[in-house]
This record gives sequence, C-alpha cells and structure tokens, in this order.
Amino acid sequence: MKVVKFGGSSLADAAHVEKVIQIVQADSDRKVIVTSAPGKRFSGDTKVTDLLINYAKATLAGNNDPKYVAAIFARYEEIGKGFGVAAGILADIKAKLVALPNQPYPNDDYLMAAFKAHGERLNAELFAACLRQSGTKARFVDPKEAGILLSDDPNQASVLEKTYTNLSKIKLGDEKLVFPGFFGFTKMGNIATFARGGSDITGSILARGLNASLYENFTDVDAIFAANPKIVDHPLPITKMSFREMRELSYAGFSVFNDEAIIPAIQGQVPINVKNTNNPDLPGTLIVPEKDVTPTRPITGIAGSNRFAALYLHRYLLNKQVGFTLKILNILYKYGVSYEHMPSGMG
Repeated sequence: MKVVKFGGSSLADAAHVEKVIQIVQADSDRKVIVTSAPGKRFSGDTKVTDLLINYAKATLAGNNDPKYVAAIFARYEEIGKGFGVAAGILADIKAKLVALPNQPYPNDDYLMAAFKAHGERLNAELFAACLRQSGTKARFVDPKEAGILLSDDPNQASVLEKTYTNLSKIKLGDEKLVFPGFFGFTKMGNIATFARGGSDITGSILARGLNASLYENFTDVDAIFAANPKIVDHPLPITKMSFREMRELSYAGFSVFNDEAIIPAIQGQVPINVKNTNNPDLPGTLIVPEKDVTPTRPITGIAGSNRFAALYLHRYLLNKQVGFTLKILNILYKYGVSYEHMPSGMG
C-alpha cells in the first residue's frame, strides 16, 4: 500500500487535478491520498492558503467584505465544475467558508489555524468528489475521525504519539481514502496546523501510521537535484539518497521536501519517492533508510542558506578559560540568536 501526497501546484486547477487523478488511477496500490490546498496557477497568482490568511486577518479586523469568500470559492468552483461535481457539494464548500468567522475559537491564533486548514480540508472533500466523478471509489477522511492528534501550538503543532495508535485501527478497503494535509486536532478538539508545507508531514505521519510500503510525494520538479537550479545551471538529479542525507540537505536549505516530514518516515522505515506530477513516469528521487556510497559520485548534494554571520574570537590560552564558551552562548541567548556551528582551533 502506498501513501501519495500531492502539492498545491499539482492541484491548482481542474486541468492539474485531471493529471493527479490519472496518476492515482494508474496504480491500484495508491490507496491513501493526501491533498494540499490549491496553489498558484501561474506566476503572480495567489495560493488559496494566502487567500485564507487574508480572510482571517480581515475577520480579526472586523471586515466582513464578501470578496474574500468569493475569491476563495472561485478556485474550488472552477475545479468542481470541471468534473461535473454536484451543485450541492459546491454549495456546501461555500457555506463552510461563509461560516468560518462565526465559529468559536479559543483565541486569534486558533482562528488563524482554522481558516488556513480549510484550504486543505475543502480541497480533500472536493478531490474525493472528483475521483468519484471519474469512476473511482473514494471517501474523504476527517483528521478528527482518523485520530490525528497534535500539540497545543495552533500554527506550529507537532504530532502526538497517540496518533499512530489511532491510525493503526483504520481498515483499508477497495476505496481510495482522501486525507487533507497540514492539520489535525488538539486534545480539546481545536484545529491546529503544522508550519507551512505541512502536508508533507501529514503524508509521512500516515505512511508510518498505516504501515505503507512507500510514501510518494508528487511535486512540480523531476527530482531532488544535487544543487539549487536557481544558482547552478543544469544540476544533476539525485536518484537515491539516505534519510540522513535528506535531513541534512533539507535543514541546510533544500526546499523540495519539508525536513520535519522525514522524521515519521524514519521512525516507520518507510521509503519516500519524490516525483513530478507532470512527468510521473520518471523515477524521481528515492529516499531510503540506508544506501551504499557510489565511488563515482561520493557527494550527494550541496546546499546553502543565507542570513548567516560569522563571529571570530582570538585570544591566547583561550582553551584554559573554563566557562568562556558559556559566556558567549549566554550573550546569543540574551538576544534570541541561535548558533549553527562552533569550531575551535589553535591560531
């Protein structure tokens, strides 16, 4: 059984959704689908998540202008009408958007989380309907129903271990299960979200919890490349890499795959295959627990991050001063600055 996640660019409009449905239908092992909110259709377009953030900010400011709902609903309506989805389903999506400001929230942070989460939630409901319209049995699965429990951090949540016990109880049948990515529920029943890009995390959680044989992550690039294509011309694709290599590179600036999403896959020992929705037959990049070093290609990839500063301290016999490093770290702590690396040597 495979868990398959599709990013926002893969679900941006009806034409893209059609490609996704063909991918899902091409492999009967693709039982569990994770959807993101619709992304950009073209350069300069606005992602649905950002439209929802604007809607939330307007609500907090007391602005009930209907233009916010209209802009968001138009994205779902275009997709739904492209597949002949029943008018009642589209009306329900609009009603849920309209009702968002009127729901009870513990505080403004939870309001923001709930608004953002509806990008994925409504898209998962709609995608399940599009699958059914295309002749595939499919059912939307609410994260609350599935038991995806998160910490009490409304917009930067972490998964609770109880989630995996809950997911292990789900029975798979002949229908596709469509989960919304990005969010879950706290023990108090409030919606909480992961950080942006959190649908990758949801997919990894489901892959571990459902004991998947493979976690396929479809995006808009052919593979993970050995260097940033925006900096290096024609970088080589990485065909296979280890979990550790992916974590190191993601942490250091690789943006194709969320670095936090690696952890559940590591814990469940589930391989990850990063592939392109527009070129699904290409092998993509396979991320596995361990791999042998290739003599002809000993370096897997090169990553970099900006906004770093280097501090150089020089004093004779510095190594004899007990607690000097602690003093430096306390200064950084005072100003809320983290450090990445502290080499030392004789100079």
